[in-house]
Amino acid sequence: MKNIARLSIIAAAVMTLAACGKEEAKTGDASAPAAAGEKVVKIGQVSPMTGPIAHLGKDNEAGAILAIEELNAQGTEIGGEKVKFELVSEDDQADPKIGTQVAQRLVDAGVAGVVGHLNSGTTIPASKIYSDAGIPQISPSATNPDYTKQGFKTTFRVIANDIQQGKALGEFAVDNLKAKKVAIIDDRTAYGQGLADQFEGAVKAKGAQVVKREFTTNNATDFNAILTSIKATNPDVIFYGGMDAQAGPLAKQMQRLGIKAKLMGGDGWQTPEFIKLAGESSEGQLAASPGQPKEKLPGFANFNDKFKKRFNGQEIQIYAPYEYDAVMILVDAMKRAGSTEPAKYLPEVGKTNHDGVTGNLQFDEVGDIKNGSVTVYQVKNGKWEVLTTVGGAAAPAAAASAPAASAAQ
Repeated sequence: MKNIARLSIIAAAVMTLAACGKEEAKTGDASAPAAAGEKVVKIGQVSPMTGPIAHLGKDNEAGAILAIEELNAQGTEIGGEKVKFELVSEDDQADPKIGTQVAQRLVDAGVAGVVGHLNSGTTIPASKIYSDAGIPQISPSATNPDYTKQGFKTTFRVIANDIQQGKALGEFAVDNLKAKKVAIIDDRTAYGQGLADQFEGAVKAKGAQVVKREFTTNNATDFNAILTSIKATNPDVIFYGGMDAQAGPLAKQMQRLGIKAKLMGGDGWQTPEFIKLAGESSEGQLAASPGQPKEKLPGFANFNDKFKKRFNGQEIQIYAPYEYDAVMILVDAMKRAGSTEPAKYLPEVGKTNHDGVTGNLQFDEVGDIKNGSVTVYQVKNGKWEVLTTVGGAAAPAAAASAPAASAAQ
């Protein structure tokens, strides 16, 4: 009798857990189990979840989680079949070698599509693996032009590339900051060096002189030797191609050495984290980021509210809205194709005309976003403020409000 009673208690507990599982599945949580009759469709997400720029990787992942949970809560159907989406998130540590390893892991896991990677240096080598497998890949943040120049039919991005960003920064440095002498540092990654090359071409085309070109690594924290060498050339602007984990200490060390030049860079450090790392040294520094200012993105206010509610007030870094849109584009293509099979829905990705959080999204013949825009920002009173937006549908802001380099020392 004791054994029978014990078995009855266990059975009741199992039934209770099963009921809880069914209730949880209704929430749309990406981790909830599929209900009976639902087809599980895996979507991969890759970004650096550990290391110096893990805050950016987790920001990307959060955008994907929000999209997946909303799709599941809506009860998405594709081809008349109920679908349960499952996010398969991988950490590439911003390392190209690891990037290819996790790309193969996602292929082996049977993902239907991939959103990522974050860095150009991992996105580009991984793209060959996805292409060979015929799996659509949309990067929310890789800006090196080479990513979409490879001729792969599977590669797309929802953000302006470095040709547009480097040109905008270079022209702003000369036209608005009145820079005549420019020094350039890059972290030798596909992103950092690629953006620095585009910036160098733009300032030279405008007649400015590049007085020094130096490089470091994406793990460095001591820039004193490089900056001492640059200081002797007395530049008006120092451009840094890299991420916020290095740009923050770099700005501090510039101030410590008495360097009066403005620091400029790209989306890799146009982040709240840069201001946090650089402290008072961030004041007056400038960086650009592809896309319209967050506040002008058509769906940002609503997205920001949902994001903060879901992630306990967490502040968006940069790419979460683009990651969210990338997931939605993949699923929209599946719906139009009536299939979750990559070979069947891939052609529909290229035909995308999607009104997302970041605006209307369409791709050109190589997978780049059409009408990509770039916004230049400056840190004022401890916050990033918009100076001007170039390209896209937005009208330029009052760029004249930015001080010339010589007058702002």
